Amino acid sequence: MSTLINRLDLNLLRVFDAIMEERSVLRASQRVCLSQSAVSHALGRLREVIGDELFVRTTTGMQPTARALRMAPRIREAWKSLEIAVELPKFDPRSSTKRFTVAVSDFVTMVVVPDLLGLLNREATLVDLALQSDNSFDLTEQLDLGHVDVAVGTFSEIPDRFRASPLFSSDDVLVAHRSRRLGRLSHDKLATLSIATVSVYGGHGGTDGFLSAHGLSRRSEMFDRMAMERAFRGSARKPRLAVSLPHFLALPSLLEERELTAIVPRPLASLLARMYPLSVHELPYKAAVMDVSVLWSERNLGDAAQDWLRGMLMRATESLRPIPVDTESPALSSSMTSLPRIAVGV
Repeated sequence: MSTLINRLDLNLLRVFDAIMEERSVLRASQRVCLSQSAVSHALGRLREVIGDELFVRTTTGMQPTARALRMAPRIREAWKSLEIAVELPKFDPRSSTKRFTVAVSDFVTMVVVPDLLGLLNREATLVDLALQSDNSFDLTEQLDLGHVDVAVGTFSEIPDRFRASPLFSSDDVLVAHRSRRLGRLSHDKLATLSIATVSVYGGHGGTDGFLSAHGLSRRSEMFDRMAMERAFRGSARKPRLAVSLPHFLALPSLLEERELTAIVPRPLASLLARMYPLSVHELPYKAAVMDVSVLWSERNLGDAAQDWLRGMLMRATESLRPIPVDTESPALSSSMTSLPRIAVGV
């Protein structure tokens, strides 16, 4: 860097640009919100550093010298570049062609993404969405590198460099083929069933149903095993967890086998019951209500595009956040084939 630049105060260039634009010390002072004497003093300092008069006072105003005329366009361009560099970037979803990458499970894909795509189709028709499986063990690295914009899932611990906001909550229910006519479930009746469950990330996880890697704990068992074990502690007969799956996608076809049932998150059960001949049943014990959250790197704080994406996810999950309802209401009879898409008592 030249000696001249080292001696130069950038505020002097701001004053130079204002005088060049206004051709008046008075009007320039008003433009940069300084006193007239302060602008005159700044011009004097700039003349000393540059070694040129820069402006000559005439009856028609401050006229630039040849040196000032050569400097002016480059200083104007540099000043605009500085303003762009320090200002928060703007994001216009109506014209943006940005591609967002979101790490999700198949559960989130099924219950959230359709509404998210609907919003994009109406409000950001040129924005593209890339969905990536969230079961990668290097999810934190993908977020750190910016390869993934956000992840959506259930997290119990997150590193300090990340932030998370809850989108909706969910507990467990049981789904079965509609022909089963199970009615209201009791502990004894549940103990007679063959049940399918889902365990992601290769089925590895701690006793609390969460997998920890690189400081991030993610839900690995997609049902509350601990609540079930507490409910049947000391019982002679316990529910048979007959099938463990790595994802939810196969459940509808597997439940065509009338002897099999499944424990799934409530929003997914509601969706499946609308699409397939399935009934949804309240469990005879209280399962934990789990938050599904959006996770992102703190380096994206203040990024307009990232803020917009998280806002869209909040809007896409509005229908999963209804007012709590009474689980004892007849309207929630176990014989119903569709239920609210969110956990009761959120």
